Amino acid sequence: MRKTIRDIRAMKAGGSKITVLTAYDAAMASLFASCEVDILLVGDSLGMVMLGYDSTVPVTMADMIHHAAAVRRGAPDAFVICDMPFGSYHTGVRDAVINGLRIMKEAGSDAVKLEGGLEMCVVVKGLVEAGVPVMGHIGLTPQTASQLGGYKVQGKDLEAARRLVAEAKALEEAGAFALTIECVPAGLAEIITSSLAIPTIGIGAGVHCDGQVLVGQDMLGMFEKFQPKFVKQYASLAPQIKAAVEEYNSEVRNGSYPGAEHSFADSLDYRQLLAE
Repeated sequence: MRKTIRDIRAMKAGGSKITVLTAYDAAMASLFASCEVDILLVGDSLGMVMLGYDSTVPVTMADMIHHAAAVRRGAPDAFVICDMPFGSYHTGVRDAVINGLRIMKEAGSDAVKLEGGLEMCVVVKGLVEAGVPVMGHIGLTPQTASQLGGYKVQGKDLEAARRLVAEAKALEEAGAFALTIECVPAGLAEIITSSLAIPTIGIGAGVHCDGQVLVGQDMLGMFEKFQPKFVKQYASLAPQIKAAVEEYNSEVRNGSYPGAEHSFADSLDYRQLLAE
């Protein structure tokens, strides 16, 4: 049975850790759901992972809805959150609500996630009042990473730490049902987590968050060029995939694939066609 927001919040109250993985297509969503991952996040990280962009900024509403709908079809009973892409909620509450409702209606998501702190509280409140559940996202916010000086740890001085605590509390008050905390010191994430009634989901924020999120392809070791510090690879699929493709290439080229076991048996003598 699909989890609800009440179930997610009850996990924090009961001390149960929450698992979150990104999924961008039906096949991966189905696999993750079969493993009872608590939440599937259709992250705008699909811009880099699936679409080949250098950042999340170029990702569109059409991109997000397309991939979120695929995830929903692949995992009809999963709790699915879809990121709101850059520009879809920055121009005011009305635009944010219109786009949030589109994600809920067209993609079938259970909730949306958006980045930002105090400046986004009015947007979160508007979405929630319109019936769109919202997960907040503070710390390193990739959509605006350039304003933060790049992909760097946030909250490393007391002033910045106080601001993050204030932002977390304000987002909870605005109606967010959960909060992603990205790339902040573990001690600060622990303080934020203990200050909130809503669950926190960490990524590069230490063990004391109420749950953790990773990009599925990162966790599975499908990329070889770069591995963030906070990623643990539970598999190393990139070498296995390359080896499989190289073996396929070789067998096709030397004629050993397909073999008889991969072919359909002849029921007629088709050689007579050559005489026609």
